[in-house]
Amino acid sequence: MTRFTAEELEAARDRLVPDVVADGLHVLFCGINPGLMTAATGHHFARPGNRFWPVLHLSGFTPRLMKPSEQGELPSYGLGITNVVARATARADELSAEEYREGGRLLATKVTRLRPRWLAVVGVTAYRAALDDRRAQVGPQERVIGDTRVWVLPNPSGLNAHWTAATMAEEFERLRVAAEEG
Repeated sequence: MTRFTAEELEAARDRLVPDVVADGLHVLFCGINPGLMTAATGHHFARPGNRFWPVLHLSGFTPRLMKPSEQGELPSYGLGITNVVARATARADELSAEEYREGGRLLATKVTRLRPRWLAVVGVTAYRAALDDRRAQVGPQERVIGDTRVWVLPNPSGLNAHWTAATMAEEFERLRVAAEEG
């Protein structure tokens, strides 16, 4: 993996990272917002220690462990990636409540247009803020966006110590099974 200086990472602040999407995906994963490493590389969940890619494989969504630089292959598995808030920051707590709310509105528009079977928001706190559902818990939600069902997954950040890669993979696998069932 490329090593970046602190200055190079800081220069990536506020950059936008293109979504990895296609019409009719099985699952559209939605992160909070790009971190500086993601913005510097242009690859989602690129920070070392982020467990998204290992958990995606452990849960059976991908047949092998993929690198962030291989994100373009995800649509071939019926998967995609977007974010609640598009701009890159060092930490999610740099985002305002209004950015989350506006991100939630834009996300609903995107989901309506792309029509994935499932929207999977990685991070219950982000889901609660973006979609104004203070009682949401990890798992399937009652909310739908058009015909798209919604699932909240644990945040794969290495900072989320409440979930191990194994317990996270179990929750991702529950979603995978639901997505395969239609």
